[in-house]
Amino acid sequence: MTDIEIIQGLIARENRITQTFFFEECRPLFCKIISQVFSYEVDYDEFVNELYVYLMENDAQKLRDFEYRSSVYMWLKVIAIRYFIKKRDRMIDVTPESTPYDRPELIEDDDDNGIAISDLNTLFSRMPTERYVYVLRNLLIEDCDPDKLAQEMGVTKANLYNIKRRAMAQLTRIALKDINKYGK
Repeated sequence: MTDIEIIQGLIARENRITQTFFFEECRPLFCKIISQVFSYEVDYDEFVNELYVYLMENDAQKLRDFEYRSSVYMWLKVIAIRYFIKKRDRMIDVTPESTPYDRPELIEDDDDNGIAISDLNTLFSRMPTERYVYVLRNLLIEDCDPDKLAQEMGVTKANLYNIKRRAMAQLTRIALKDINKYGK
């Protein structure tokens, strides 16, 4: 694909071009940026999502401003590094030592749902990404307002919902590993 085809495909939100570009062609570049910019583990999908949301803001204005004076990869490298350096202290799958929130307490077992609560606490304790647990607890259990939670976490509302989607996928994978224990 040429740079023009890539930019036009991204602006047009063509799934094939977007998927191929971000998840195949840019993977080595983005992995290098992640290792250089962040001092903690970063989920590749979340990195791409954050960058994609940023590039598509204001009707893809950043992409429309690309002047083809360099390769799209060089341009994207500069854009991504600058963007993530500004955000690195308040985003993406931080390690337990540097979480921007307190480790959540277990759900209290004070009603007839004791077994379900116990199972949920067990699943949450097995989730490796504490940020995902935090999002699930706040959105699903505490019924927190998504706008407030997004602001508290320093992410966009769209990204919050993507974090929730990945959190649900992680929770589902963990539950499916123990399907015999949790039933069919």
